[in-house]
Amino acid sequence: MAEPVSWLLIRPGWKVVASDGTEIGEIDEVAGDSSRDIFDGLACATSALGQPRYVPAEQVSEITEGVVRLSIAADQVASLGEYREPATSLEIEPHSRGGTGEAIEAEARRLEADAVAPIQSHEHSMNIFRRIWFLVRRRRGR
Repeated sequence: MAEPVSWLLIRPGWKVVASDGTEIGEIDEVAGDSSRDIFDGLACATSALGQPRYVPAEQVSEITEGVVRLSIAADQVASLGEYREPATSLEIEPHSRGGTGEAIEAEARRLEADAVAPIQSHEHSMNIFRRIWFLVRRRRGR
């Protein structure tokens, strides 16, 4: 029997198994605050490009290396809600006295962040391109 591990070790691509032993999918994303050790739940892909399902932390019964076991049966997974990506936030840092070079670097970081992860004020569904990215990431195991 495998030893339990922390939720902090869960990676995309790990298997998700229902309480009846049925493999129901793979991990897409882990929701939580690692700095405060607060585990909120998981995004579970039940098909290659389908909308991931949100599994609340309360329905996770065991985590072992490579496998997350749920406390619900496979037929109950279909009734789980869609995983909705959380709203992004912006962290405002105080102005520094580093001069023009540092100001240009800060502006470049801001522009890059806006291009990669634009600020959104509400939860949202994953679009098809994001689901494709998650599929690729699951296959890589990252």
